[in-house]
Amino acid sequence: MAEGLVERLVESQRKILELVKKNPYVSKNELSNKVGISTTAIDKNINQLKKKGLLKRIGPDKGGHWEVVLQG
Repeated sequence: MAEGLVERLVESQRKILELVKKNPYVSKNELSNKVGISTTAIDKNINQLKKKGLLKRIGPDKGGHWEVVLQG
């Protein structure tokens, strides 16, 4: 089921998930540069991924990290 959900994500959201899997400590600025969208757009995409239950933040904004959650 999670695979189908990931396939329906927009390209930038898929890229965000891939980058977070490779580096859970990646910053929004790094994501913005690598995905090619603004940090504001990164925020919006991250919020959508969190609502869908695919991404969650562990710890504080500074010093914490991201975790990709693939329900299945």
